[in-house]
Amino acid sequence: MRKYPFFLLLITLGVGISSFHKPKYDTGIYLIVDKSKYEMREYDADDNWLVTYPCVFGSDDQSDKMTEGDRRTPEGVYHVVLKKVHPKWDKYLGLDYPNAEDIAKFNDRRAKGFIPAAAKIGGAIGIHGTWPKQDFVVDYLQNWTNGCVCTKNEYIDEIFKNVPVGTKVIIKQ
Repeated sequence: MRKYPFFLLLITLGVGISSFHKPKYDTGIYLIVDKSKYEMREYDADDNWLVTYPCVFGSDDQSDKMTEGDRRTPEGVYHVVLKKVHPKWDKYLGLDYPNAEDIAKFNDRRAKGFIPAAAKIGGAIGIHGTWPKQDFVVDYLQNWTNGCVCTKNEYIDEIFKNVPVGTKVIIKQ
């Protein structure tokens, strides 16, 4: 019987020491993606504008992502959670979509009947380059992704070098 309280104490201490909260990131820079302007702006920690990159998205419908497969780009505050070289789109910066706010919006919309009960929220949203030799899609503002943010390969190469994992990315209308 005496082992049970000791075991409970160990679990309580373990939970208290570990964190179930997402760490607060401070990478010194952040990105703002403005869907209505087809641009991604990089800022430093003092809110100084550094550079602007043209970008395109998924659907021509610039509203917020509703469900998996709608090709819309989500709106909200995200963080870069992974960086990798991608075989099709040059470089890829994965975002933490869906996050808690996205899940709450999704569940609220589903409860109100705005989206079907069987709909899924989706995932795998990121920032990436274009297909090889297809940078013209950015010049002509051709939205083609499945909800990601896309810029020219030369720009994604710069961003990939300058933007560490943990960088805040704000996507807005």
